[in-house]
Amino acid sequence: MTDMMSRIAGAPITWGVDGSPGWGHLMDADRVLGEMAEIGLKATELGPDGYLPVDPGELKVKLDEYGLELVGAFAPAALHIPDRAEADLAYATRASKTLAGCGATVLVLGPASGLDGYDTSIEMTESEWQSFLGNLARVISAAANEGLKVALHQHWGMAIETPGHVERLIDESDVEFCLDSGHLYLGGADPVAIAERAAGRVAHVHLKDVDEEMAKRVRSGDLAFRQAVIDGIFKPLGEGVVDIAGFVRTLEEAGFDGWYVLEQDAVLDEDPPPGKGPVEDAIKSFEYLASL
Repeated sequence: MTDMMSRIAGAPITWGVDGSPGWGHLMDADRVLGEMAEIGLKATELGPDGYLPVDPGELKVKLDEYGLELVGAFAPAALHIPDRAEADLAYATRASKTLAGCGATVLVLGPASGLDGYDTSIEMTESEWQSFLGNLARVISAAANEGLKVALHQHWGMAIETPGHVERLIDESDVEFCLDSGHLYLGGADPVAIAERAAGRVAHVHLKDVDEEMAKRVRSGDLAFRQAVIDGIFKPLGEGVVDIAGFVRTLEEAGFDGWYVLEQDAVLDEDPPPGKGPVEDAIKSFEYLASL
């Protein structure tokens, strides 16, 4: 097993870069990659479609400028909706080719709800569940053709949101998981318990901490998810209510040897001053992990 601190990566959304319509200001990719490297992160995820070069050769040149590897991409796909599934499967296949061409091994699959943004929870019908599971198997096959694992990411406001949804996937599919400490907690799960339950099937990890009071308001419907992100629901590691130390310890003791990605969702109005903004929280999280 390699040293944990050599397996810490960043995600563009920590710097406010998200592909959702109207999410917010997108910082320049060179600044984001440069700040990741300055912190000491070893790798990055791909970010939204088109944010970084799609051509593997061009992307590798770009990442080599900053001494970063490519470790995955968050690919949203509405697998339960027939009219959307084919186009989204094509996107996931394209992302898999880009990832494989740059030496990455994981496609992080976001089970999209089919709605814009993440403010509305859904509950799939039994028919939609069957479509979802069938198309999930197709994504796994397409990714495997490129030498990649699929790591399904439970997420607030997506089709897989609650502990019950995760449990059903564990029981009825062989998909591996991207466990996200913040979204698990927000969705009502105990992240440590899910890490124990999914032992041996965790391919990728997203780390973020959560403000407890805002989480309660999001769950009750009193506060929309996007507004909660703007208000700072996601915290640097160690500054929220999630047992990050227990979560990481459980994963390490179960033999997890993949990447931990600092993925603290943020929304920006404009570029922050040099050395300010998201990079400050990313430094805090990196230092917290070093303290473990």
